[in-house]
Amino acid sequence: MDILVNICPGYVLTPLVKNQIPDTARARGITEEQVVEDVLLAAQSTKQFVTVEQVASLACFLASEDAASITGALLPIDGGWTAH
Repeated sequence: MDILVNICPGYVLTPLVKNQIPDTARARGITEEQVVEDVLLAAQSTKQFVTVEQVASLACFLASEDAASITGALLPIDGGWTAH
């Protein structure tokens, strides 16, 4: 079975993102909390990071027979980012 879907996550709090927060704070002259609230999560209506587990669960569903007819789709999992 071919899977022809793009998962489009918002910000996921991965080690890479965690490591970028202090650098972004220094570069912008703001606190790390402000980076999270005003930069990373500003466009996400839920004001929460997408979790790795949520992305993994969506990927597993898309690989299942239940999703066999989902093809050629872009699936946002972005806490409401695309709703703006």
